[in-house]
Amino acid sequence: MPITETKSENLEVQKPKNEGYLGLSRADWMHFLSQEGVAGFRCNQIADWIFKHLAADPDEMSNVSKDLRQKLTESLDWTLPEIVNSLSSKDGSTKLLLKTPNGQLIESVILRYEGRVSLCVSSQVGCKMSCSFCQTGKLGFFRNLTTHEIIAQYLIAARIVRDEGRRLSHVVFMGMGEPLDNYDNVVKAVELLVSPEGYGLSARHVTVSTSGVTPKIKSLAETVRCALAVSLHAARDELRSELMPINKKWNLNDLKNALLEFQAITGNKITFEYIMIRNKNCDQRDAKDLVKFLHGFRAKVNLIPFNAHPGLPFERPTDDEIRKFQTYLADRSIAAPVRYSKGLDVSGACGQLAAKTQNSLNAAPLRKNVMADISPIQ
Repeated sequence: MPITETKSENLEVQKPKNEGYLGLSRADWMHFLSQEGVAGFRCNQIADWIFKHLAADPDEMSNVSKDLRQKLTESLDWTLPEIVNSLSSKDGSTKLLLKTPNGQLIESVILRYEGRVSLCVSSQVGCKMSCSFCQTGKLGFFRNLTTHEIIAQYLIAARIVRDEGRRLSHVVFMGMGEPLDNYDNVVKAVELLVSPEGYGLSARHVTVSTSGVTPKIKSLAETVRCALAVSLHAARDELRSELMPINKKWNLNDLKNALLEFQAITGNKITFEYIMIRNKNCDQRDAKDLVKFLHGFRAKVNLIPFNAHPGLPFERPTDDEIRKFQTYLADRSIAAPVRYSKGLDVSGACGQLAAKTQNSLNAAPLRKNVMADISPIQ
């Protein structure tokens, strides 16, 4: 029997695909509710509560009947990750340690700038990529996050900054995990974020990062509107394979061909992330290799001085080494700003992401972390 708003015993809402409520698009909501006889204006009201008002509970929907709110509560999963810890940095960033309903830990970082607020989200619990300079890779891989769990990070952060009188304007998929290794859920999350019928962010302000899952790069270009960032970190195969094992499967030639296809399809400039490690990838030979690799791209390079963390043998280059590398690129008309990571004092910077158990958090200062100041494309 269809839903009515007056007789609670007639409310028979079917749970759509066992998905958490944040995994549903406006079209999903409209279809789901209209099939049950909910009036069209009421469907739009509920969708507006989700996408415009960032509702985290049906009881926040003040202009929806109590019976319908109760049935929505019973029929969908409204569970959000728990904020286990929130650490504020002196630079204005906030690292959130979140616990999923099954007890696993992920991280998000809110990055506050003058004129914009960015969020770095995780796409997996752990990571398969095992990059030698990244703490997340030392955790191993546990599972993909659902679309609901990815969007939940956005919702939690957006509600926090809303209470500050600000708006979350940028999202970067640069937290725990390889986004293109969780392709379907990440693409659905991006669609929700950039759709005018969803959260309405600019597609230029939603950036998906990849370490080089080349078969999915063209698919991304053909499927959803977003910016692309590539974790490069070396521009010759021998060194990149040492730093990033994914290069053994898809080498630099494979990566470049996929990225040229992406650029041909989208017309977008590509951002390359380059973590600078002393005595490893930032001498003149490395700069020459990078210039050669970048030939043919509309691109910029974010130079990121390595963020030290325990257990890794790498060091940050000197300021003089950074300046020489940057100058070599600039002299060849390659934009290469140096991005000094936010959140260093709360282990919230690039490559430091390695969520720990609550016992570990209680025993020592947080060393885990999520992304830093990888600036999204403007």
